[in-house]
Parts: sequence; C-alpha cells; structure tokens
Amino acid sequence: MSGEFLMFLIFSFVAVSGAVLLINLDKVMHMMLALVFTFLSIAGIYVLLSAEFVAMAQVMVYSGAISIMMIFGIMLTKQDDRSQRKAPLFRRLFVLIGLLGFAFVMYMGIINLDIPVQSNTLHENNTEKIGLALYQDYVIPFEIASILLLVALVGAIVIARRDDAPKNKEEDES
Repeated sequence: MSGEFLMFLIFSFVAVSGAVLLINLDKVMHMMLALVFTFLSIAGIYVLLSAEFVAMAQVMVYSGAISIMMIFGIMLTKQDDRSQRKAPLFRRLFVLIGLLGFAFVMYMGIINLDIPVQSNTLHENNTEKIGLALYQDYVIPFEIASILLLVALVGAIVIARRDDAPKNKEEDES
C-alpha cells in the first residue's frame, strides 16, 4: 500500500463522511462545516491527481467564497428551529440501506476494472498550460464571462436595494 493510495483513502473517507454528515446533521452551521470538510478533501484528491490548479480553485472558490456566502446567507435570514426535526428511524434505516447498496454496486463496478496505463506527462506544467489556453485561446469568452458576472452582481445589488425602500408613506415618516 503506497502513501498516495493511503492519502486517497483518507481524503475519500473524509469527503463521503462530510457528505453524509451534511445530510444528517441538525444545525445549519454544523452542516456548513461538514460541507467545508467535503470541499477540502476533494481538493486534496485533486492534488493527488496532479491537478494543482483545480485544487487551488476548489479551495478558493468553494471552500472559501461559496461557504462564506452560504454562512452569511444563513446568518442574515430568519431561521425557525422548530422546522429542523429529526428524521424518523425507518427513514434513517432506509437511507443507510440505500447508501450500503450504492457502495456495494460501485465496488462491484470497479473491482475488476482494467484501466490501461497512460503516459505520465499529462501533469507536467498543467497550470502553465491552463493559463496559456485561458489567456491566449479563450480570452474573449473569459472576458465575456467576467462581464456577465459583473452584470449579475450589479443586478443583485439593485434588487436587494429595492426591497429596502419603504412600502408606504407611514413607514417613510417613522
């Protein structure tokens, strides 16, 4: 058993455990922490696959920005604690049986899988290759995507500001 395989097992266990905890936890902040663990372990798997650029994008975009945005969304909205109830025992048992069945089917699908050996030069300078492709070959779609995101951000701000306006004159006077 190599160290790379051991790390893959650890990262995959953390990713699956975080996903299962995300579904089964009761408090929203605990769910977000489980989601962050899942995102970080997936980034670790990307590092094992020699995809450092994708791993850093995973950490910065998902583990950082998306998680923080969701946490602020949760903190700024009203949460009703009574709506978070525990699932009945039969539902939890059904989910466990489904999870074990899915794991068994996936195991049977990959146990005798024969993957041909490919060249190991794919991971050399992959970040440089992505940068060259992005800023030489796809610079116009990249800029259009950035403008589209900027327009969406401005639109979200306009919609959010419109909700702050008073509904009638009595609210405006007080």
